[in-house]
Amino acid sequence: MKRKFRVYHLQLRKWFKKNRWEAIFLFAILLIAAFLRLYRIDEYMTFLGDEGRDAIVVRRLLVNFDPILIGPGTSIGNMYLGPLYYYLIAPSLFLANFSPVGPSIFVAFLGIFTCFLVWWVSRDWFGKGAAFVAVTLYSISPVVIAYSRSSWNPNIMPFFALLCIYSVWKIWLIPTKSTNSLRKENLFWQIVLAVSYAFVLQSHYLGLLLAPVLVLFWFLGFKRVFKLTRGDELIKKNFIKSSVLGFGIFLFLMSPLLIFDARHGWNNFSAIKTFFTVRQTTVSARPWSAIPKLIPLTQKISTRLITATNEKYGKWLNTILWAGFIWVILRLREFGLKGKKNRAFLILLAWMGFALLGLGVYKQEIYDHYYGFFSPGLFIFLGGVFQVFLEERKFSFFHVLIGFFVFFLVYLDIQNNPLKYPPNRQMQRAREVANLIAEKAGNSRFNLAVIAERNYEDGYQYFLEKNGKKVLDINPLNLEKTLADILFVVCELPKEKCDPTHSPKAEIANFGWSKIDGEWDISGVTVYKLVHVE
Repeated sequence: MKRKFRVYHLQLRKWFKKNRWEAIFLFAILLIAAFLRLYRIDEYMTFLGDEGRDAIVVRRLLVNFDPILIGPGTSIGNMYLGPLYYYLIAPSLFLANFSPVGPSIFVAFLGIFTCFLVWWVSRDWFGKGAAFVAVTLYSISPVVIAYSRSSWNPNIMPFFALLCIYSVWKIWLIPTKSTNSLRKENLFWQIVLAVSYAFVLQSHYLGLLLAPVLVLFWFLGFKRVFKLTRGDELIKKNFIKSSVLGFGIFLFLMSPLLIFDARHGWNNFSAIKTFFTVRQTTVSARPWSAIPKLIPLTQKISTRLITATNEKYGKWLNTILWAGFIWVILRLREFGLKGKKNRAFLILLAWMGFALLGLGVYKQEIYDHYYGFFSPGLFIFLGGVFQVFLEERKFSFFHVLIGFFVFFLVYLDIQNNPLKYPPNRQMQRAREVANLIAEKAGNSRFNLAVIAERNYEDGYQYFLEKNGKKVLDINPLNLEKTLADILFVVCELPKEKCDPTHSPKAEIANFGWSKIDGEWDISGVTVYKLVHVE
């Protein structure tokens, strides 16, 4: 072990000595990425109902030792994800003394490591220039930053999705000489692929769109091994054994969700089946229906991710991206898969192609966090196109033009940097409101409701439970045990729009006829204390 460490240490020192300026640049970019994600993270992080729900579940796991078999629910379709995300953030919540900022810091560090992985993959596939462009633009993208500093299940997807693609890339092009080190390398990447894809699927079901890419390039690796080994049965058997082991690990990581579903009448499986088969409002069964949407879709994606939501320049970038797509396709048609860069372009085209096809047949609103399963690939592709294009054209005019364009994109990102805006202080608001409710409730039992446009009770409920207050959720079928004498209503709307005694929200309607017994303004919201009308 010491010998291996010494070898790696010497190799690292040799690399730093040879690439000193590149190492300094990478360190500077990662430092900037860390600052943009960690600066006042407790005030900038999102902490609403979803984040509160996750914190409640993980805290109960740590405090009550309740095993979790199911993860967060999806926004549509009544489907549930697996619980891996909860287990992933549990150590950080514990180390932060159950403060929600702990998991957010963990996600931020994962975002920083994603920046490093973008650089690593770009450099491996295309070279230093591509790595420079990709990691710079990815690190300072305002949308990427926003989803890298809050604890939410979709926010871990970019890291694990990129790790999936790089793993299957290594499996596809694994050397075929029968040596012990290469057998271990193949086994390692098969396991990494299995684990990372399990995390992808349990962070968002859009990860299903990665499956065709992973299966395709795994099969190409399988085919390559059998074609080039020339009768070497040992390397063939190793590839198959490693694949079986990897698949077994994947099934093991997905098994908690399967066990939960089996115990509850396969409700989750039925919901997924309904989502894909009853397609009036969810997805189209005709893949070609996505074709008219491709250009508007890529324009929206490039505008949100790369041009800092500037639609004018997003249109220009979209034109450049489509020119890059066409140029790469023509290049592959002419040169085939000769060379690492052409193979990298092929896997990137497949990755983004299936992503665009899947999003194109989706009939619902497409939100920014949906891009996580392919967003790193877009930055890598852009960097790769720029580098390969410049390598084949020695005119200094093109170098100046592309250099100016990259710096202009950096300027747009800096102009719209999230730190320019005041922090939302959502976690502080939830804590302050919860402390007020706990004080006013005393030792009394109470129910809780939130009137808001995009929020619900769990953010406030987390701090109430942390303070030892048990919030009762009203069950109309068991009012005797769940209906309290007090209902606290948190209204996040302007005060003139708050009417807590007549709100149609279920938590308030189920409380019955009521009157206002107290009212307080705190942290930009209004808290009402309601009691039953005699």
